[in-house]
Amino acid sequence: MSEGWFDGAMPRRVLEYYLSRAATAQWIYLSETLDDDIRVIKKAGIKFLGRASGIWKAEMPDDLHFERSREAAERIHAADPEIILQACIFETVYPEDLASVRIPERVFRAFGLEPENRSFRYEDCILEPGSHMPDISKLETQMWFYYRAINYIDCGYEAFHLGQIHLYTAKDRGYRAIGRVIDMIRGYAKHHARRHKVILDAHSHSLVVNGVSLLDYNAMPLTRYPVLDRPGERLVLVREGKSGGGVSPEGVREKALPFLYEYDNWGGKDVWAHKNLTYEQRAWAQWWGYDQIAWFASQEEEARNTFLDYTFKWTAVNNPDGFFAFPLRRPLQSGEEAEGFPFYKLNNRSEACPDGFSQEDTATALLRGGYEKYRAYANPSDLLDYGGRDEEDPETGVRFPEKVVLYGSFQPYVGATANDSNSEITRMYYIGGGKYALSFVMPYAGEYDFGISTWGTLSACVSEHGGYPFSGTGGKSKLVIPHDNAIVRITFEYMTHGIAIDIV
Repeated sequence: MSEGWFDGAMPRRVLEYYLSRAATAQWIYLSETLDDDIRVIKKAGIKFLGRASGIWKAEMPDDLHFERSREAAERIHAADPEIILQACIFETVYPEDLASVRIPERVFRAFGLEPENRSFRYEDCILEPGSHMPDISKLETQMWFYYRAINYIDCGYEAFHLGQIHLYTAKDRGYRAIGRVIDMIRGYAKHHARRHKVILDAHSHSLVVNGVSLLDYNAMPLTRYPVLDRPGERLVLVREGKSGGGVSPEGVREKALPFLYEYDNWGGKDVWAHKNLTYEQRAWAQWWGYDQIAWFASQEEEARNTFLDYTFKWTAVNNPDGFFAFPLRRPLQSGEEAEGFPFYKLNNRSEACPDGFSQEDTATALLRGGYEKYRAYANPSDLLDYGGRDEEDPETGVRFPEKVVLYGSFQPYVGATANDSNSEITRMYYIGGGKYALSFVMPYAGEYDFGISTWGTLSACVSEHGGYPFSGTGGKSKLVIPHDNAIVRITFEYMTHGIAIDIV
């Protein structure tokens, strides 16, 4: 029996079998080089295809989307029936997509409602007027997520990436609504999935309620630090908060759940940054003025191969629970595309794949070689522990984050790097009762800005504006320092997003 066999249950060793052979294959259901993609998948021994289907803003009717998703799944499973395909349900909705989908009778009935002859309603899904952020506390959004999930399950998909989950759960106190939806998806999968099981992740370090993780494993993009004393646009990776523990969906208490890293995409090359920023400024603008995969694709072939090798070894050594999802297929769309291609592809460039970036041999050697020989040198997982460990909100049972960082333009004046959401120098200390605090001395009067990064990432940040989490470096609060050598204390309450500023 294969190490990857499962049916209805998935012990951690089986889950890690797939995560240790993972790649992101974004929208592979639309690939014009699918035959060559499948060749690479088989050659490298890839068993988990992340982001294989999903929509951000759909460009085709939903029926056609699911039909093409099914066809791709059937072709891939014909080549290797063991492969897990992941679909995405993201943190964005658009009115034209919702309005074009009639709600199936089975979705109404799953929520205990009488069927209606209508489409999904955008205004009943969004977090606030004018936004595209869904609000999972709303029933309409819950129905939308469930509708998408059960259709992907029917198409042969056995995993879901739920995007930036801490954003659309902003009003979901205690994660009750997302917990309900996840339970419903798992319940449907138990009877209808290929192997009666689905696994779920999101961009999160921990989503634990009453000691139980809602997710099977946690997933995040990598974090970088630019290198200025080497020619070119070099960077190194930086370790951030660990994957949280808790009771897994399999009912096993884990000190830390598995963790999956990736090269993320969010806009490709920032043309404005490349035209208007200095070399040093651009070093700190995202990944040298790119998103992650566009930076990677913009490097020379030898540098890409070296960085893949570095990322794999870095993951094994710096996070003993971590795995790296190799970029098999990832979008590069932006103002300018790397080599003029809309997608990065791992494939060697050939007639069968003229837009390949030629990393398949390096990836194959690393995946076939495995993590274990490098894990022997791994730092112990305890080095990744931070304050507030295993503390829970007494009302909802929500696990508090182990790392909370104060970041912004003020950081250089206290000895840290500006806008470093992962800084240990400005890490807030857990003071009990779900609160974190940090005190520091600001030597110069003036106006600065700050945000609060939970888990030390830019995926779930908080400021004084509106109280909702946000993603990225924008949306921070003002920090007005009235005089030189001011003593500042900032306190943050996790469950309410309350922020208090005291200046002496």
